[in-house]
Amino acid sequence: MMVSYFFDSYAFFEIIKGNPHYSKFSIYVSLITTKMNLMELYYWLLRRIGKVSAEKYYEKFLPYCIEISDDVIKKACEFRLKNKNKELSYIDCIGYIIALEKEIKFLTGDEGFRDLDNVEFVK
Repeated sequence: MMVSYFFDSYAFFEIIKGNPHYSKFSIYVSLITTKMNLMELYYWLLRRIGKVSAEKYYEKFLPYCIEISDDVIKKACEFRLKNKNKELSYIDCIGYIIALEKEIKFLTGDEGFRDLDNVEFVK
């Protein structure tokens, strides 16, 4: 059975690094993300591994990207303000709101999301 998740950049990093705790998210999983998350991934790979890998993974995950609506942007800003003590990024807040709206789990290992509802927290 397929399970759906919103993959934030942290999840992509850990899967690419081979974190065994993320291996179960590599198969039988339906994922969505945004181009903003791929931007973070591309930059991270560009710095650490190089352009060839950055291009490879960007293209691999591009088909899973969805558009960010104006409504999601506004809700993400409200969510970020409400949780300003957690120092969450704009991109992660957008992903979290999308996950809530799609009724799927937000997959991350970002400490700021550890105790929030609708989060699959994996280190």
